[in-house]
Amino acid sequence: MTVVSISMPDELLDRVDDFADEHGYTGRSEVFREAARNLLGEFEDRKLEDRDLMGVVTVLFSYEDTTVEERMMHLRHEYEGLVASNVHNHVGDHYCMELFILEGTLEDISTFVGKIRATQDTLTVDYSVIPVDGVGPFAQVE
Repeated sequence: MTVVSISMPDELLDRVDDFADEHGYTGRSEVFREAARNLLGEFEDRKLEDRDLMGVVTVLFSYEDTTVEERMMHLRHEYEGLVASNVHNHVGDHYCMELFILEGTLEDISTFVGKIRATQDTLTVDYSVIPVDGVGPFAQVE
């Protein structure tokens, strides 16, 4: 097995170690392998390909970090055909939340979420994807 070196803040590494202990993992490598498999598998659901989708992406970051807010603005404009709506909110005294509502394909939403996740200094990125093409829970009754 190949050994990989990664950099992360001590606080995050402590959380990973605590998580591993609390959930019975043999060590942090096992946690990272599972996290990587889950992250890579998120958008590999073939049932969503070639369907009309809505996505909701929530990003939390420190309001003192203007580079993140600037990056969110650039992504909103770069993907204006995908971003149906965007809300910026202040959360507490130190944080901002950016909410994106997307309409598009799995590939486009996946690319957008990937660029959000690649933005340095975001605190959390969460998303969900919902099919809206009349299949499943949104099927039209005739």
